[in-house]
Parts: sequence; structure tokens; C-alpha cells
Amino acid sequence: MTLIARTRARAVETLTLDSPHNRNALSAALVGDLADALGDAAEDTGVRAIVLTHTGNTFSAGADLKDPPPPEALVALLRRIVELPRPVVARVTGHVRAGGLGLLAACDIAAASTDATFAFTEVRIGVAPAVISLPLLPRTDPRALARYYLTGERFDAPEAVATGLLTTCDSDVDKALDPILDGLRRSAPDALAETKRLLTARVLEAFDRDADALTALSARLFSSPQAREGMTAFLERRDAAWVV
Repeated sequence: MTLIARTRARAVETLTLDSPHNRNALSAALVGDLADALGDAAEDTGVRAIVLTHTGNTFSAGADLKDPPPPEALVALLRRIVELPRPVVARVTGHVRAGGLGLLAACDIAAASTDATFAFTEVRIGVAPAVISLPLLPRTDPRALARYYLTGERFDAPEAVATGLLTTCDSDVDKALDPILDGLRRSAPDALAETKRLLTARVLEAFDRDADALTALSARLFSSPQAREGMTAFLERRDAAWVV
């Protein structure tokens, strides 16, 4: 059974992360299903744009610690979003953590409700936001990213807009998205594809240059003693041994 629900309205394909039992964590299965759904949409000439959204109160809790995808699979998924010849729009009405923020950064446009929250929690479990840095570093404010990468602090939707992680936020996210989706529907398909190619060139340069090194870093950190302690502490709902 797929973990991605699909609907379509007026040439906009909506892909919904539908794994509420683990807060849409990025499991190997979910990453695979989303990659397949994106591939199908890319080949369908009836699709003008894609909206990526979620069930439940969490867009994505980050990597599934019980069934994490290989780093290479996550790199491939993020690159697929960036390279897709259709605009991809994130629609967030809940919380986003760790690897889920990589999905937002890979999207061309990202909108959230004002009650959404965000956090790069990797450092608190003994790893680093390695692979997701591929789309994040070229698209977000470096000073803000340094703070939230290094501290794991939670921040709100207006701050996410200020950092460049989000395009817009509103108490009614669909109200914010209405003019965006209307604009995409009014745009010529080939012109959209070429314009997206212009906008993503720097992001793809980062993938070409850094993907291998960051994949190796992610694999090394996830197998480290600190990561084992951090993940165990997280699952046991206690502070990790290094907390002072």
C-alpha cells in the first residue's frame, strides 16, 4: 500500500504524505513511494504543477530512525524534486523537523500556515543535517541557518519566511496558495520548465559538487556511537548523555 495519496484538480497534481503512524517520517518506503509518484507526474503532460502536502499535524518528522532510507536514496529524492520539469509547491499545515526541511528546500515554492513550526534537530541526536544541506545552503540565509543548524532550536513560520526556507505563510495556507497556483495554471508548460531550470542551476551545482561527500558524512555519523546514544535517548524520551 502506497504512502503517497494522489489527487488532481485543474492540472495541479497533489501528492500527500500519508504515513500518520510515524508522523510522515522519511522511511525507506515513503522515500521510494514519493520518488515514484514524482516520476509519474513528471512524465504526465496533463500535470502543470505539483503540490506536496501531508496528512496529520506533521508535514514530516525527519528520518525514520527505525527504518531510515539510505543516504543515496534521500539525495536522489531531493534531486528529483529540484530537477523535475514541473514546479513543485510545498503546502504545510503542521510541524516540520530535520529531514523534512530538506523536502521544503528542494521545492520551488513553499507555503505554510502560521501555526507551523520548524527545527533542525539533527545535532540533538548526534548527527548533522548533511544531505539536506544540498538544497538548503544555496537557498537560505547563512546566518540564520548557522543558528538553527547548531542549536536545534524551534522556530516559527514568519521566521522561516525571513530565512528563505518558506516563500510565504498565512493563517489560511490555501488562501496564500490561491494566487500562486492560479499563476502556474496561466503559465506555458515549456516556459515553466525552462524558467525552473534557470532558478535551480545553482542548487544542482551543489548536488554535483557535494553529494558524494555529504552522503559519506551522513552514513558515518549515523553509525557513530554518539548517534546510537542520541537515537536511543530520543526513543526513550530522555536527555542524551552529553546534555549538560
